[in-house]
Amino acid sequence: MNTDATPLVHAPHIPLTDYYQTEQDRQAYLRQIFDNTAADYDRIEAMLAFGTGPGYRRDALIRAGLKKGMKVLDVGVGTGLVAAQECILTGDPALVTGIDPSLGMMAASRLPKTMVLIEGRAESLPFPDNHFDFLSMGYALRHIGDLSVAFAEFERVLKPGGRLCILEITQAQSPLGRWILKSYMRGVIPLLTRFISKQKNTATIWRYFWDSIEACVPPEQVINTLNGVGLTQVKRHLGVGIFSEYQAIKAGQPD
Repeated sequence: MNTDATPLVHAPHIPLTDYYQTEQDRQAYLRQIFDNTAADYDRIEAMLAFGTGPGYRRDALIRAGLKKGMKVLDVGVGTGLVAAQECILTGDPALVTGIDPSLGMMAASRLPKTMVLIEGRAESLPFPDNHFDFLSMGYALRHIGDLSVAFAEFERVLKPGGRLCILEITQAQSPLGRWILKSYMRGVIPLLTRFISKQKNTATIWRYFWDSIEACVPPEQVINTLNGVGLTQVKRHLGVGIFSEYQAIKAGQPD
């Protein structure tokens, strides 16, 4: 139960009307732009992170408690950048399931054939209760329509004692840090995509990423919403001032 005075968060940000007009339009817009830019995604992400992405994701998953043999769900799997590390860490890709509303992104993935990919949304996970040992979501929090509904689903499908890891980019605390990140993500990266991208909308999606980061609710409200759905030991690990790792555990003892 939520005992904090801060309300649970529903949409992570107000509609971004430069891209879509209403919350009802958001799902269709995101599905279309992710489908249309999937072929460029991994290449641009590698440039954005200077090639450090795989190592950081692996370390973050280990910090959150992912271990060999765990049954894993990756929500918002996209092209599989987080799931690829989970396939390695669990020791068996068949233990890892990915879910995403964008068929185009999943089709562009280069994941092991034994890993399961399913079309679906965070707010309505097509899995039974108490099913996974570990649940992750990498940089998709800002694309969910209702965080309180999605987080309740995360809690439902985790086994007692199951662990949660949500990776997200959040605004830097200093004005200079915010200016540098904004300039890089909304200016430099979209400019560079014009020279190396195959799809015309690739620059737009990276500008959208920054605008959604800038508009997103603060970490304190994300933490409160995770607590409010019944998850325990909720905490945030912060790296380089902008990389937030939200960690939590489902109440109860593991089998």
